[in-house]
Amino acid sequence: MNPLQKIGTFGAAVAVCFAAAYGVGTAVSPINADPEPAAHQEGHTTGATAEATAADTTPGGLQISQDGYTLDLATRQVAAGDPTELRLTIRDANGRPVTEFAREHEKELHLIVASRDLTEFRHLHPVRAADGTWSTPATLSEPGGYRVFADFRPAAEKEGLTLGADLAVSGAYEPAALPPAAATATVDGYEVTLTGTLAAGAQSELTFTVTRDGKPVTDLEPYLGAYGHLVALRSGDLAYLHVHPHDEASGDALSGSPDVTFTAAAPSTGDYRLFLDFKADGEVHTAAFTVSAGERPAGEPSGQPSGDTGEEAPHGH
Repeated sequence: MNPLQKIGTFGAAVAVCFAAAYGVGTAVSPINADPEPAAHQEGHTTGATAEATAADTTPGGLQISQDGYTLDLATRQVAAGDPTELRLTIRDANGRPVTEFAREHEKELHLIVASRDLTEFRHLHPVRAADGTWSTPATLSEPGGYRVFADFRPAAEKEGLTLGADLAVSGAYEPAALPPAAATATVDGYEVTLTGTLAAGAQSELTFTVTRDGKPVTDLEPYLGAYGHLVALRSGDLAYLHVHPHDEASGDALSGSPDVTFTAAAPSTGDYRLFLDFKADGEVHTAAFTVSAGERPAGEPSGQPSGDTGEEAPHGH
């Protein structure tokens, strides 16, 4: 695979269709925290073409069931600030736990947890027991509604899935406003600058440049087989995408560059929140950005990058 997010009641980030990895279609789904399982939805379509179209245009993470697989989240409520254990199972169409997964970016399953106001974010890697139960420790500091995303590929399938379920974090909740858009984010002493913009229905490049004390960081370290992982969530419904950069790391080699680049295409106009994971000085750091996707430039073909990137767009699912 070429070139890595929701107490009460749950309200309705980037359903960004990144060709660098897990791509989605160009239509925008209705805001729905847990849509009907895929098997039920099939009864409302009119044949294979309609079913395929619906699957292709549904952004990742909006469904708890898809293509015969269901995310069974055992942990539905936790207390803010308390160490806890998140437990889940991926089940097949017959309700049986799935126990065989393909390794993608060095892990069988990536677990993303994000608050619905997009101020809290966790990228976790749970451990699977022999019975198919996944578990991971977690401490969520802020109360409110959260969305839990399971990003995986069953060994029997050629394409991966991202399924989502809601999680309540109890406590005195005051929703936060979406952080304002900015081209620069500071995390753990590192400054990350974003170059590039999003356009609805058209691919474009996003480049993240990492510096420290005003100097480029040229010794970014491989993390899960890449020099950077990007999770994008659409503000409002938290439609999800987990993406990876153009160039993937090999072994323990250093990148030699402070830049990590992704190809991206937003399926709709609106606000998005980007979470970039990168590793430097032996630690993983997460830089967060708010971006706004505008209309596709007139005359630019849908789904085509602006200009010639000189490479084939990465495969996604």
